[in-house]
Amino acid sequence: MHQSSAGPLALSYAALIVFASLFPFEGWRAQGIDPLVFLLAALPPPYWTWFDVLTNAAGYAPLGFLLALGLLRTGSGRRAVLLATLAGALLSLAMEFLQIYLPRRVPSNLDLALNAAGALAGASIAALLERLGVLGRWHDWRERWLLPDARGAMVLLALWPPALLFPAAVPFGLGQVQQRLETALIGWLAHTPSMPSMPLPDGLPLRQTALAPLSPGGELLCVALGLLAPCLLGYCVIRRARHRVLLALALAALGIALTALSAALSWGPVHAWQWLNRPARAGLWAALALALLLLALPRRACAAMLLLALVWQLALLNQAPTSAYFAQTLQLWEQGRFIRFYGLGQWLGWLWPYATLLYVLLRVSGRQRHEPLS
Repeated sequence: MHQSSAGPLALSYAALIVFASLFPFEGWRAQGIDPLVFLLAALPPPYWTWFDVLTNAAGYAPLGFLLALGLLRTGSGRRAVLLATLAGALLSLAMEFLQIYLPRRVPSNLDLALNAAGALAGASIAALLERLGVLGRWHDWRERWLLPDARGAMVLLALWPPALLFPAAVPFGLGQVQQRLETALIGWLAHTPSMPSMPLPDGLPLRQTALAPLSPGGELLCVALGLLAPCLLGYCVIRRARHRVLLALALAALGIALTALSAALSWGPVHAWQWLNRPARAGLWAALALALLLLALPRRACAAMLLLALVWQLALLNQAPTSAYFAQTLQLWEQGRFIRFYGLGQWLGWLWPYATLLYVLLRVSGRQRHEPLS
């Protein structure tokens, strides 16, 4: 029997909620506030916006949907909606309570009510789809398209689109972390005895040469490898070669749309396609051409190609700096209305390639039942 992806996806989404709710994880202190104050406060609160209302309700709907779906798969039946809603409400209550100790966050009973309502809506949609037979048809589709052990790849593929929403210095350039890690490490060590009077950053032996900007050819290669990676990940678990074509086209369309949305949110709607320069266009066509050329590649060979693509792209990206204009864009995200999604999206973009590397290494090294590609 295949394993459902609903459980791991629900846990992953709950972790993302925790991150978004408690970001930036600094300034923890007791502020002398009674926890019951926000629970018993009058509704609506004095300061609220429709943006907050919609994001709080919509933010917990996927969690309720995934929890109810996982419970329905275990035979919980009618209790699935109640248990999923209760779990979402308890998670929200825990987040609101912890926000009491974060000066930059404000606990709210309205947020708690909206989160619980969102979880209820998501769980109800899952129950309705189950009653209408839609989830059964999804199960049949999965059996025709995917291998039984496809759960890990499905979770990673589901996390790839939201990882693209945070602005990237290079289109599809996820995992560019070296410069940020160096800056953070320099800040940690600047006032320690290990670096008493050394000039920064020369006193930090992380690299011997300065970061060099990507050439147009390097940018082209990063774009191509960044789009090819999720295609190869899907190839590792898809049963038939003809289905790989549809996956590659769907991922390309989704990736282009989300990158344009990210650019629109970053620089404004008139600049939604500013990222699509000549190297980016050439990289997109190169990724699609490679994806089509590799359609008949065996699954283990696809995993090996995926490892090569990820390592190559990460090496290129982490040898290049980010521009000052891009750093200014990040400040707008950190300080604007996207603060709740800032850490969430950025960490997804940072960690997705490395999580995929780990998954593929485990998949290649483990014992698998080899099924011929049809």
